Amino acid sequence: MLQQKPELIDAIRARFAHVDACPFQGPRIFFENAGGALTLKSVVETSAKFAAIPDNQGRDNVASHALVNIINKAKADLSVFMNASGGQFFVGESGTELLFRMIRTACVNAQPGCKVIGSSIEHPASRSAARRWAEIAGLNYVNVPHDDATGLVTAKDYRMLMTPDVVVATVLHASPVTGMGMDVAAIAHAIREVAPECFIIVDGIQHAAHGQMDLDSYNVDGYAISPYKVFSRHGYGVAWISDRLTALPHDQLIDAPAEGWEFGTRDTGAYATMSDVVEYFEWVGSQVSDASDRRDRIVAAGQAIRAYETHLTGAMINGIGNLPGLRDMDHIKILAGTDNPAREGLVSVVVQDMPSADVVTKLNTQGIRTHTRKADHYSGNVLDPLGLNDCIRISLCHYNTEHEVAQLLAALKDLRA
Repeated sequence: MLQQKPELIDAIRARFAHVDACPFQGPRIFFENAGGALTLKSVVETSAKFAAIPDNQGRDNVASHALVNIINKAKADLSVFMNASGGQFFVGESGTELLFRMIRTACVNAQPGCKVIGSSIEHPASRSAARRWAEIAGLNYVNVPHDDATGLVTAKDYRMLMTPDVVVATVLHASPVTGMGMDVAAIAHAIREVAPECFIIVDGIQHAAHGQMDLDSYNVDGYAISPYKVFSRHGYGVAWISDRLTALPHDQLIDAPAEGWEFGTRDTGAYATMSDVVEYFEWVGSQVSDASDRRDRIVAAGQAIRAYETHLTGAMINGIGNLPGLRDMDHIKILAGTDNPAREGLVSVVVQDMPSADVVTKLNTQGIRTHTRKADHYSGNVLDPLGLNDCIRISLCHYNTEHEVAQLLAALKDLRA
């Protein structure tokens, strides 16, 4: 739908800062969205506005009351955005820090000798936390291997290793290396069929920018996102936790309210920028549908974004105009398959006989921003089994264009060692 509305793509791009030029480099194409998406101009304005306000929440004055109302509105907006009818939202240092905190709490409240389950496709944000706190809490960690060819882990993969004594499970919603999205609802269902009371915690950091989150349908207990990867800014993370995870004993101040999970005075501006993000998705939904309900508009936006990003990655892989696609370039290999329906706006490749860092540098000189993923503590779990030292990650969002894809293909076509 978006690909049929070039004027809407222009309007979308107009809402983002630095959409076609870097303040340090000059004109450039931004295909590094998995490392941090572009920022909405409204978020920039909101951040500046709240940075100047000296008042804190919880005081008896007009400004403080206003700040509390803004925070409550943001939490309500997040509930609509992510479709959460229960539980609570709170902010922390980062998505990674929040994943650690949720996983830690679930592990230390479990009986020693029980199990924690997670998969080899996970980002170390959840995988490291699960393994560390399983060991400290006297739990046994169970690893679910992902499929190297597709970059996926499935409900069937989890089910094969599930036992009733699994008390904590971690799930990755989308991989920042392969770009593949997992079926969180199906995985959670497979877990609960065997261990109904298991605490299930999801890393939604890579998935969030694609606008399709539905917490009520997942039946999980924790979900974390990093706002700088979903059109907001750095400096904080957002988590949602279920009522039963909320109620577990957790780190907090002595005699503080039992349901509180935040530490210290939080930045009201951080919350307010999430309202900006939700408002943006609502606006996109209003442009691609006639829906009047807020949630329906957000769902419509997510569907349109998914379709358009699939169109762009398809053009990247299959070609556009007279330009051959990546699959037809004999010097390029695509990770996780060329026709993978789980792909979410990301294509990772290697160029034959050329270190990925050199490819990224060469593309950068042509004004095309991509990123190297190395077989290190971030990506080794995906690249090592493929026998790769590194790869080039090309990640896009719905503000990217066919013309930008064509420029990338033209640059890669003749790029050889």
